[in-house]
Amino acid sequence: MATLQTYQVVGMSEDVSSTIANISPTSTPFQAAIKTEKVHARTFEWMEDSVRAAGVNALVEGANSSDTSVGQPTLRSNTTQIIGESFKIAGTVEAVKNHGRAKETAYALAKTLKAIKLDVEKAMVGIDQAAVVGSASAARKMASATQMISTTLDAGSNSTDALTEAKLLALHQTTYTNGSDPSILMVKPADAGIISGFTTASSRTRDFGQSKTLTAAIEVLVTSFGTLRVLINRNQLSTHALLIDPSMWKQCQLRPFTRTLLARNGDADHHLVLGETSLKHSSFASCGMITGLS
Repeated sequence: MATLQTYQVVGMSEDVSSTIANISPTSTPFQAAIKTEKVHARTFEWMEDSVRAAGVNALVEGANSSDTSVGQPTLRSNTTQIIGESFKIAGTVEAVKNHGRAKETAYALAKTLKAIKLDVEKAMVGIDQAAVVGSASAARKMASATQMISTTLDAGSNSTDALTEAKLLALHQTTYTNGSDPSILMVKPADAGIISGFTTASSRTRDFGQSKTLTAAIEVLVTSFGTLRVLINRNQLSTHALLIDPSMWKQCQLRPFTRTLLARNGDADHHLVLGETSLKHSSFASCGMITGLS
């Protein structure tokens, strides 16, 4: 008699994992590093000021006073950007039992929110975009971070110029001279590998302790001008490396991201996830960037 094998069985239960693996990168390091604040207008403004450089200051007894120009603050501004996405879930989809998630609407909402957060990260550090005021037919756009940093160092005239330790130290020195104290070096993944190869005494510290593992990675970079935490960002502009003081940046919310259930049309629920956000840099000279990287 022939042996019955599973290949001949009809109605055998299907084993589907209850876990859905998502390998899409969803980290947003820049947003995670800065705080948020509320704004109350589409175009919002703030003032930036600075103190003059130190000078020789010695007066003769009884001398007449000599007036100097105090100077006025610089008015800065940015525009809020509406960012949103919608999705529809048919009634039957929500009713049936699906593997890997309890409810399709909750799963779709979580996935949409992650995608929108990536879009916000790209708008902030993934493009070089000036503010667009917008109109009835043109969307408003926030100015990206690169538009709000005045301290820059060009990597070179060629399109294949790579990040070097000398360029990084020069930029860090400039920001220090400006009176700022950046604590984060944000780079694309390829540049993180370059930083791991820095070998001069000013930059590399290896603490092995009891471990026998050789780690070819740098998480903290110590220079003569301060300590920098190396932050890798998959979504930042690939031609730039940013020196950031996170206390000087704010994500500005005109409308927080919320879900709205739109008018039902047929046998489907229509969901809109939308918010209105922007970016503020309190002092344009407090941070720096290297441009023109390969």
